[in-house]
Amino acid sequence: MDIEILHRPSYSLAVARLAPNERVRAEAGAMVSYSAGIEIETKMEGGLFKSLGRAVLGGESLFQNFWKAGPQGGEVTLAPELPGDITLLELAGNTVMVQIGSFMAAEIGVEVDAKLSGKAFMAGEGLSILEARGAGKLLVSSYGAIYEKTLASGEEYIVDSSHLVAFDGTVKVQPRTVGGLKSTLLSGEGLVIQLTGPGRLFIQTRSPQALINWIIPQMPKSNHD
Repeated sequence: MDIEILHRPSYSLAVARLAPNERVRAEAGAMVSYSAGIEIETKMEGGLFKSLGRAVLGGESLFQNFWKAGPQGGEVTLAPELPGDITLLELAGNTVMVQIGSFMAAEIGVEVDAKLSGKAFMAGEGLSILEARGAGKLLVSSYGAIYEKTLASGEEYIVDSSHLVAFDGTVKVQPRTVGGLKSTLLSGEGLVIQLTGPGRLFIQTRSPQALINWIIPQMPKSNHD
């Protein structure tokens, strides 16, 4: 499967070109278009319990779509819900941790499961996170552009948890304050996370939580008079 990402970084579109009879798994709602001869199969990947785990713990859809090319091959285009970027990760037996809501699509050789994870808790993602492992291509999406940072062994880096999209399973995570008590309470930054290499980080330049916090005060107030 060949994947091209267009219109980066604000309104990214992934074009997945499939070989004859090749399949790609995509999150429900990610499809934008597909060529004639492509077939779709919707199912609970991995069975009921794994699917429930992804839905309840991982915030993903209970059902996933499998797009299969016909004898002549074909293409499927995919896009995220929010305006933003898409990045292509190549897995070769390694593990990547993906924040809830950022998984978009993967080749069949990549397994994606929701895990109760200490790393998720440490990274400010609640108690669960998506774990992608295996061999093949993985597409993850963001709100805003994606900034990739590679950490050397022992190198530390600080990230606001709402900006973290994904990180290699080799990266260690630990919550911390942004500074002293005054800075923590008054800076607007609150708690951040310290990540320690080796491994890659994928950071989104905009925060969905910040967007929500901006929108709510703009909502018209109900008049009870």
